[in-house]
Amino acid sequence: MSIRVETREDYKTVEQVIELAFQDEKFSDQTEHRLVHCLRESTEWIEELSLVYELHGEIVGHVLLTKAYIGTERAETLALAPVSVLPAHQKKGIGTQLINKSLDVAARLRFGSVIVLGHQAYYPKFGFVKASAHGIKAPFEIADELFMVKELRPHDLDHVSGVVEYSSCFGG
Repeated sequence: MSIRVETREDYKTVEQVIELAFQDEKFSDQTEHRLVHCLRESTEWIEELSLVYELHGEIVGHVLLTKAYIGTERAETLALAPVSVLPAHQKKGIGTQLINKSLDVAARLRFGSVIVLGHQAYYPKFGFVKASAHGIKAPFEIADELFMVKELRPHDLDHVSGVVEYSSCFGG
């Protein structure tokens, strides 16, 4: 297995992995593959933060972090979305490895924080906490415990608060 940066040659395969990963998810609109396609063409795209998981030469997983902004000061953060693993390979730790690697790369690139909309029992194991604890709010109605943030640098969010502004690709 290996985790590496996605290349242009991977785009179609990655979109297929994403589509298959979300096809049976009840809380999905099944358009995550289109979101990634749009983000690749946006100013929020960071090539080094689109990672694939290869197993025996086959791409079976993908994770993406893109730029987002917090509050009227537009403090830079990263949005973690989506995390995708082919159904046959789910529940084997691939998503966990992809998330950990993406957070490591983001920290090496000197980003200060990451936001995520996700399951309250899953993301805290990576160090995510309720975004509201830092005065950070989603730009849409969502249960408080589902919108989380992780500081990659200590005190990065000490003087940051407000509503998150995602890429227009997110449709918000």
